[in-house]
Amino acid sequence: MPELPEVETVARGLQRAIAGQKILSITLGKTDFIDDPEALERELPGRTIVRVERYGKFMLLRLSPANGTVAETETALLVHLGMTGALMPQTVSAPHAKHTHAVMALSDGRELRYVDPRRFGRMAYLAGDMLALELQRFGVDPLDVSSQEFTKRIQQRGARIKALLLDQSVLRGVGNIYADESLWKAKIHPAQLGTRLKPPEVKQLYLALQKILQKAILLRGSSISDFVDAGGIPGEYQQHHRVYSREGKPCPRCKTAIRRIIVAGRSSYFCPTCQPSPRRKTKRQKASRRTRKA
Repeated sequence: MPELPEVETVARGLQRAIAGQKILSITLGKTDFIDDPEALERELPGRTIVRVERYGKFMLLRLSPANGTVAETETALLVHLGMTGALMPQTVSAPHAKHTHAVMALSDGRELRYVDPRRFGRMAYLAGDMLALELQRFGVDPLDVSSQEFTKRIQQRGARIKALLLDQSVLRGVGNIYADESLWKAKIHPAQLGTRLKPPEVKQLYLALQKILQKAILLRGSSISDFVDAGGIPGEYQQHHRVYSREGKPCPRCKTAIRRIIVAGRSSYFCPTCQPSPRRKTKRQKASRRTRKA
């Protein structure tokens, strides 16, 4: 499922390609992934796509007021790509790909097409209070949050650190790939409790997460299976993964075989040497204290 770097990549591409275009009409196919199909058909035609931005793992196509009206509330088309979704502009002459479920005719003669074979994505027209309520569900953006706020959000919760990184009400946009990669870089076991992390460890994780997300954006995200950007080009960051999906392969740091466990209901890849388990760490600390007392 596309995470922050992948969605940022698509949003930036769409911002360059379609911002300023007016939606002339919309044609829908299967609609089980759309909150209210009639709202899209009623509200989108005549509106201009003012800008495209990322919000966590979602994209927001910010819209102008309807024709001849004065703006009273913010409006946007919210899009989640799910596991296999793609949103990209195409020429009208280009054949429709299989599983094309939404086609928006644009004022420059192109079409903005949403393709999703598995339909695990989401599309919704939101305005005013409904838009505000939707966005309030999510936590802070990991690229914008301060170190102090990040530390507060991690240390005040007793959940395992992997679960905290995946919790969209804590941080919006982080998923399995970048959680594992950041924890490896910070040398923190995915099952460690957030409350047990010391301030220097949280600071190290904060820096690791930001650095990895920024590099992944530069490389247009990770193309594990279906992901392509707004121009149909796959990302390259998967070539830089250190632990994710590398079970049994040597750790790039210490050469220990990478292991996989389940944390927070998700597969978690880590190095058992670089990221010692909390239980092992506790035993080692107790032994050290006994030695000092002796």
